[in-house]
Amino acid sequence: MAEAPLLDIEEEVRSLQLDSADCASEINGLINPEDARPEEVEKVDEMEKDSDDKVTVSSQEVQAELPKVKDKEVPAPEDVEAVVEMEQYNKKRHLNVVFIGHVDAGKSTTGGQILFLSGQVDDRTIQKYEKEAKDKSRESWYMAYIMDTNEEERVKGKTVEVGRAHFETETTRFTILDAPGHKSYVPNMISGASQADIGVLVISARKGEFETGYERGGQTREHVQLAKTLGVSKLLVVVNKMDEPTVNWSKERYDEIESKMIPFLKASGYNVKKDVQFLPISGLMGTNMKTRLDEAVCPWWNGPCLFEALDSIEVPPRDPNGPLRMPIIDKFKDMGTVVMGKVESGSVMEGDTLLVMPNKTQVKVLSVFCDENKVRRAGPGENVRVKLSGIDDEDILSGFVLSSVARPIFAVTEFDAQLQILELLDNAIFTAGYKAVLHIHSVVEECEIVQLLQQIDPKTRKPMKKKVLFVKNGAIVLCRVQVNNLICVEKFSDFPQLGRFTLRTEGKTVAVGKVTELPSGSNF
Repeated sequence: MAEAPLLDIEEEVRSLQLDSADCASEINGLINPEDARPEEVEKVDEMEKDSDDKVTVSSQEVQAELPKVKDKEVPAPEDVEAVVEMEQYNKKRHLNVVFIGHVDAGKSTTGGQILFLSGQVDDRTIQKYEKEAKDKSRESWYMAYIMDTNEEERVKGKTVEVGRAHFETETTRFTILDAPGHKSYVPNMISGASQADIGVLVISARKGEFETGYERGGQTREHVQLAKTLGVSKLLVVVNKMDEPTVNWSKERYDEIESKMIPFLKASGYNVKKDVQFLPISGLMGTNMKTRLDEAVCPWWNGPCLFEALDSIEVPPRDPNGPLRMPIIDKFKDMGTVVMGKVESGSVMEGDTLLVMPNKTQVKVLSVFCDENKVRRAGPGENVRVKLSGIDDEDILSGFVLSSVARPIFAVTEFDAQLQILELLDNAIFTAGYKAVLHIHSVVEECEIVQLLQQIDPKTRKPMKKKVLFVKNGAIVLCRVQVNNLICVEKFSDFPQLGRFTLRTEGKTVAVGKVTELPSGSNF
């Protein structure tokens, strides 16, 4: 009797196995030819034939649609995703905006307000900053804390380093570079402006503050001159603090500032009609920034708000297929050597073999990051972090340049340049033997003027015949500049961003210039 249940169990197991085998064959779409009726077999054959035809047709269609690619490896699915993501990312144009102006004009506050209005900072963070500012008895500084992140900057209320942040509008991705306004930190401001495409010049409308910034020795003037020299071709002049009780959105005050700034901007080389736009804002309150001014607040202004003005700025296109030029502004160690900088020309891509100049060290690109996103490729104008193999971070200095192997950047110790003398120190004359500090892209190097070649007539822009021994303020002169170490530069006519420079002495900008000639054979 005891055996019967066992047999039953064995039979059940066998039947279950058979069931599962049937299921499996059905799932796999297989029909046992012996079990199938002849008509079904024919149907199946026809279906297979049809599907084969369809597959060949569709694959031909796909091949016709796809552009022919020269023997390239088929990217893995993850790579495809990365490329698609990058294409989405690249649909919006990218612009670098530097905020410049006199100390306390409200640059960091305006930058902070932009990030808040574009949703980059949440309410809780703002409340935290408000409390922190209140504890320091500086209630109106809380917006600046978004951009001024280190303790020294918060205690003094002065930006020291160049703050960096990102925000987006409908059509454009922006990188904000918040430059310091204090004269002690002008070299930092130069490094910020040298990465920028457009500038936002922040001016305080408060009585006395505009005048201090604008008068001789004020940073408004120096920043404008530097911005023009460093290649900031478009300028938005925002008249800030319009909500201040002494100003109260006064049209007279706004017009007064505009009328004083226009002649100076013209003198600095800006085409005011084409390249400069004025608009009133309140950085602290966020008025006329994301949305247009309410007529009840300011009846006389019917122009755009700050976001609209930034969106509408046109900048010249850059060549993504040119030779790669990426000046290195910083480096650090992170499971390998990582360099930071802005791609000025060409594109950088994962797997590229490049040169770090002037060392001539061959390196391989392991990965590329734009903002915080890992990307396969980054084009001109992008601020990137690039992880490299083949070089130690100790062998890289700020001012080195990542460049293509086929056309490396020039490495020189002397070059010819056209200089415009702005303002020499008291009683100084500009002659052979004059020493200064040279700022060119991210290079900061001591230099000496070894020879004055020709003086240029400012009116005709043609060289003068007489031999030149020295020049004074306002002169334009061709001269030979010498540095102690090899530096990477290009002729201004080939790569403007890598061929324009400033000369500074004892904390003052004394001259601006552009590289006109390089010694032959300096390429390699």
